[in-house]
Order: sequence, then C-alpha cells, then structure tokens
Amino acid sequence: MSKKLEVQKIERDRLMRWINENNDFVLIDVLGEDSYEGRHLPKAKNVDLGKSTFLNDVEELVLDKKKQVVVYCASFDCHASTKASEKLIKDGYEEVYDFEGGIADWEDAGYPFEKQGQLIY
Repeated sequence: MSKKLEVQKIERDRLMRWINENNDFVLIDVLGEDSYEGRHLPKAKNVDLGKSTFLNDVEELVLDKKKQVVVYCASFDCHASTKASEKLIKDGYEEVYDFEGGIADWEDAGYPFEKQGQLIY
C-alpha cells in the first residue's frame, strides 16, 4: 500500500535556516511576476500559479520530484501557496512544504528580501 503524500507546513524560522544553510531545496514564489520583481524571499524562483503552464514551469525548475519544494504567497490570508502545494502533490512531488505566512510573515520577522539579485531589508 502506498503512503499518501501530504503537504507539509514550514514556519519562517526553519525556512530561514534552510536558506542560510544552503539546503538543497527549491523555493517558489507563486505570486505574479510584478510582485516577484518588487521583492521576494532570498533564492526564490517565480512560478505564477495563475498561469495555465504552472506545472510545466515547475517541472523545468524541479527535475527530481523527490526534491524538497517550498512554496509561498503573500500572507496567511492568501491561499495560493496551499493550492499550489496541493497541485504539486497531485502531480507526484513527494516533499512539498507550504510556507503559509508568506511575504507578510517574513516581513514581520524582519528577515531580508531579495530584489534584482540584492538583499534588501
């Protein structure tokens, strides 16, 4: 009997450790390109959940479906990361984490963002 895969939650301090320790995972901002270009979490890649090519775009970034993938959106009130996580699990990704707090929670912690390759505080 195969194990049912479920979306896991990740909180901001653990995610910050993963980023700082250069853990082998892919961080995906599922918001639109304008939001991403304004600022995003360090090392994040943008894959817009609103595009019909979402799963194909993720496949180009994440070649191994066993690799850890973390997705985020704007805040606890934004459910795009949860929807994206569920899509990825259904598509066969095995280790998907939803950073539910997103940009707002990250900012509340005083953590840096990235914009055009530079860290901003």
